Amino acid sequence: MDRSSSFPAAIVDAFADKPYSGNPAGMVFLGFEPFPDEAVCIRTAAELRFSETAFVRKITETEFAVRYFTPVCEAALCGHATVASFGYLRDKKLVGFGDMLVHTKSGDIRVTVSKDGIMLDMAEAKTVSLVEKRVSDELYSAFGLPPRESVNGLVPKIVSVGLTDIMLPVASIDELDSAKQDETKIAELSRRLGVTGVHMFAITDDGYAAHCRNFAPLYGIPEECATGTSNGALYHYLSEYDLVSGEVRFIQGEAMGRPSVISVRSENGRVRVGGNSAAVMEGTIKV
Repeated sequence: MDRSSSFPAAIVDAFADKPYSGNPAGMVFLGFEPFPDEAVCIRTAAELRFSETAFVRKITETEFAVRYFTPVCEAALCGHATVASFGYLRDKKLVGFGDMLVHTKSGDIRVTVSKDGIMLDMAEAKTVSLVEKRVSDELYSAFGLPPRESVNGLVPKIVSVGLTDIMLPVASIDELDSAKQDETKIAELSRRLGVTGVHMFAITDDGYAAHCRNFAPLYGIPEECATGTSNGALYHYLSEYDLVSGEVRFIQGEAMGRPSVISVRSENGRVRVGGNSAAVMEGTIKV
């Protein structure tokens, strides 16, 4: 017997002011209904074929629970899918302006909805460890880049703001653009180090704090054009070197033809990430 139900769903570009830019995510709004089984959510995410699909459940007018699914597994937190989801709910008047309490597998976060965009708390920011030189050499080599001791004093580190990534500095935008990933090696290194993936960046002085690329082949994502959690981790990483303060902007996705601008700031000791969103498609989906 078919026990599926239909729910409002959308494809939404996050960290973008207009459709067909930024990072697309799937979004399924469950209303007050419970979450479907995990296998059903994964199957739905695989059908939508985006790196993440958010399932949003309403608890009260200002309290929600969100679960995030890639085409192969559940993720604890996804910044761009959160921006996409609450931007869409705002535009459809399904959520008001102000602070929302959002329960995720990574912990409770505050999501602030405004007409100008969506800002969300990351989980507690922490530097987990330095990357050993031997492993650092493997990382650079897996991108076809020469190993090095550091980049202007910056060294690879594992950092978390809910999801754990390797922050991998390179010397210039040209080097960033030239990187060619060996997906098998990066997936194996990610598994070995217990990280989601690699966030590669080049420091610039062109109005952006850094230009970035993000790779998570272990989770079926060869490259992603905007990652809120990774840029939140990058902000924390750079703040430890006194290279950022206040609100800054990172740009990501240029290599994919989908430039995405991610705003990041520290507020009351918490890293916050945000941007705007634009819906590309909406309708209903059977889950």
